Amino acid sequence: MNEANEVLLLERDNAGVVHPRITFFPVEELPAGDVVVRVIRSGINYKDALAVSGKGVIIRRFPMIPGIDLAGEVVSSDHPAWRIGDRVLSTGRGMGETRHGAFARFTRLPGEWLTALPEGWDADRAMLLGTAGLTAMLTVMALEAGDVLPERGAVLVTGPTGGVGGWAVVLLAQLGYRVCAATGRMSHEGYLRELGASEVIDRAELTASSKPLDLQRWSGAVDVAGGATLAGMLKHITYGGTVAACGLADDATLPASVFPFILRSIRLQGVDSVMIDATTRQTAWNRLAEIIPETLFDRFRDRTVSLTQTPHACEDLLAGRARGRILVDPHLSAP
Repeated sequence: MNEANEVLLLERDNAGVVHPRITFFPVEELPAGDVVVRVIRSGINYKDALAVSGKGVIIRRFPMIPGIDLAGEVVSSDHPAWRIGDRVLSTGRGMGETRHGAFARFTRLPGEWLTALPEGWDADRAMLLGTAGLTAMLTVMALEAGDVLPERGAVLVTGPTGGVGGWAVVLLAQLGYRVCAATGRMSHEGYLRELGASEVIDRAELTASSKPLDLQRWSGAVDVAGGATLAGMLKHITYGGTVAACGLADDATLPASVFPFILRSIRLQGVDSVMIDATTRQTAWNRLAEIIPETLFDRFRDRTVSLTQTPHACEDLLAGRARGRILVDPHLSAP
């Protein structure tokens, strides 16, 4: 490995202000792990943007190399499952939060944290999905486990203009579900219908009723919002339905009644993509490769940036100036 390990490093001063800088970080000083990966692509998640900008309590210790997603190639391995040249990906597991992450040319990880890149995929495709795509697939699997199948009726997706919600719309539509997208940005209705939504409603409809139960409209739902949005949709889930909850974009509280649970026998299923086991991860990634048509990937692409450009790109993401996924190429020279 002749290439120096250039990284984006976050440091915090005595006043608590976070400062990003480009520097070199020896692989030997990275946390323990039995596989060294050459990072080919990463992607900027909302959590990454908060960390780099210093606007969220994401990082648990400083200094820290951020980045929670990566796709790359094994360059050194003492793990029996991986050989030099294997194409792999990794998401979550505390990368970029409790241990150095993916915004680097190289990283070192435990072999158990790696997943084989699906056959025929490149690093770009994997990172256009990243944690968001993986989470979306897990929510779909949660609905299936709750017997919410296409013939049961329409399903609802909140946050459909974001990464998780957008990929959930795509996956459900490709699997034959009738998808209703609930958004606070009705100006994006055309885009959501391109992803596969058969109906688009204003998110405010979900919180309009004060009744403990309301008209049964959806057999299941994928929710990234939490709070009043989640509480409102529960009133409309049909008997025996399931809601897969994976986010708290609106609120971490749940101001709901127990009536939907005890009178309509619905299930609220939590979904986590950070610490799931390796077998479930591989299953989810393989299903993503089976379901998503190649033509849909570029609809989620915003741009590819260098490590130097990453802090500015994070600001763009937080300010709503990006539509789709911003990828990071750590080997790209700064302009």
